[in-house]
This record gives sequence, structure tokens and C-alpha cells, in this order.
Amino acid sequence: MRIAILDDYQHAALARADWASLGAREVTPFHGHIPDTAGLVAQLRRFDVIVAMRERTPFTAERFRLLPGLRLLVTTGMANAAIDLDAARAAGVTVCGTRGSGSATAELTWALILSLARHVPAEDAAIRDGGWQHTVGFGLRGRVLGVVGLGHLGRQVAAVGSAFGMEVLAWSQHLTAPAAAAAGVTAVTKDELFDAADIVTIHYKLSPRSEGIVGAREIGLMKPTAYLVNTSRGPLVDTDALLAALTSGAIAGAALDVYDEEPLPGGHPLRNAPRTVLTPHIGYVTDDGYRVFYGEAVEDIAAFAAGHPVRLLAAPA
Repeated sequence: MRIAILDDYQHAALARADWASLGAREVTPFHGHIPDTAGLVAQLRRFDVIVAMRERTPFTAERFRLLPGLRLLVTTGMANAAIDLDAARAAGVTVCGTRGSGSATAELTWALILSLARHVPAEDAAIRDGGWQHTVGFGLRGRVLGVVGLGHLGRQVAAVGSAFGMEVLAWSQHLTAPAAAAAGVTAVTKDELFDAADIVTIHYKLSPRSEGIVGAREIGLMKPTAYLVNTSRGPLVDTDALLAALTSGAIAGAALDVYDEEPLPGGHPLRNAPRTVLTPHIGYVTDDGYRVFYGEAVEDIAAFAAGHPVRLLAAPA
């Protein structure tokens, strides 16, 4: 086997799993993103196994057609909207997944919320530049946390909000009052959440129906003192509407770990947007999470080689 590992930005993959156990002819990590199809195909043509990191690299019908030697595609996580599973089946490519990253994204969500509320990046930069106490913090106790999407991660984030003494409201398309109450939060309408929340945090699955679920109308309902946090997927939020609100001061600020295009282009206006905390989609990036991702990728490859694939997302037709 020849195995390619994509988007290994931190040079972390080889040290976090027993790749040698596979007896592969080649295991090659790629440390930079390969955005265009021609470059991707040129780099990956010789590989029959590819390990993809989350939704960084789309695998479309065209790309499967241009990679005729590909036999197994492993994605970290058990869902990947960037992989055309029907096209994989038609091309005879097996697609397998791994378990997720546990509570890592919920933890980063709170790192971002606290960084916004207490102006941590700005004060860090100021003190390194010789300054001292330039900002006034935003206390959380008694404030309203609005959770958009009360799934696994949303419930974890909500629980921490409750522990901070916040009132927690939640909305998703099919959320019921009993389900919300079981999580210790109050179900409200979407408009009620954006109107009342001091901090809105998004934990929603991206789909054609949910793209742009937070648009100009929702942002327009927010208080000028409120913050928006997105650690889910970039296209859930209308970036132009968010930039307009940040530039005009219509909201107090935003913290983002996810973007419409990743890596975020160097000249993107978000890089210079006021009152923001930006991280490079590291919600899932922890040592524990990587050991799960890459360890189970090795298991997937071994099981496939033995003729008994596991954690299947798509089997050849």
C-alpha cells in the first residue's frame, strides 16, 4: 500500500499512531493544504489509500475519476460533507471513518467566549508592548447564553454556561421544550434567542438547509453589547453580514474558529475585522483527539487490507 495523509499541518500524524504496523510501502504526510484539483491529483495519483482530515479536502466525482488507483479513503470523524459518497461507490472506493474528538470543540468554545468577554488577546498584546489595563471586562454571571443547536456539543457548552451562572436559551429547528428542559435549558424561538442573548454560540450541523442560518436578519436582532461565537462551520453564518455588523459596531464582537474558505486567505477582510478573536479551525485539534483520529485510521486501513472494512461510510457498488 501507498498511504497519503492530508492536511497534517502540525506534523502530528506519524507520531500518534502505529503506521509501521501496516507494512505499507509508503506513508507520506502532506503538511500544507492542496486546494486545486490539478495539484491534488498530481500529488496523490500514486496512492491507493488516502487519509483525509475532516472536511479540508473535497472528494468530488471529478476527483474520484482522476484518481483511478484510489481504493480506500479514510476520513477523521464519522461524517464528512466534503466527500461525495455516491461518487465514491460508483468509483469503487471504500470510505471509512473514525470516532470524533469528544469535548475538544466545546472546550475551545469556552476559550473563545472568555477571550472575548475579558479581552484576553488585546490585553496580552498590550502588556507585551509595555501597556497596562486598557479594557473593561464583560462578566458572565447573570447574562444570557444562546445556544444554536442543542446536540452533543451544544449540550456540553450549555452545561458550562449554567455552571457560570448564566441563563441558557436554546434553539434548533426540531428542538422541543421537554428535550431542552432535560438539558437544563429553555427552548425559545430563533428570533427570541438572538434578541435576548448576550452571547450566541453556534453548534449546528452544516447542510444545504442550514447554510446561512445566521444571516443579516438574525445578526440584526442582536444587542449592540452581544457577541457571536462560531466553532461549528463557517457557511452557517453570512460572513458579509457579520463583517458589516462588526465594522459598524452593531454587535460587540465575534469569535470564529471556522470560515467559508479554509485555510482563510491571507487578504480576507476577517483578518483585519475589529473586535474579533480568530483561531484556525482548531476546535478538534488536541493530542487526545489526534490519537483517536490517526489510531483508528490505522485500524481502518488494516481492516480493509484484511478484507473486513470497519466504520464504513460507503462501500463500493
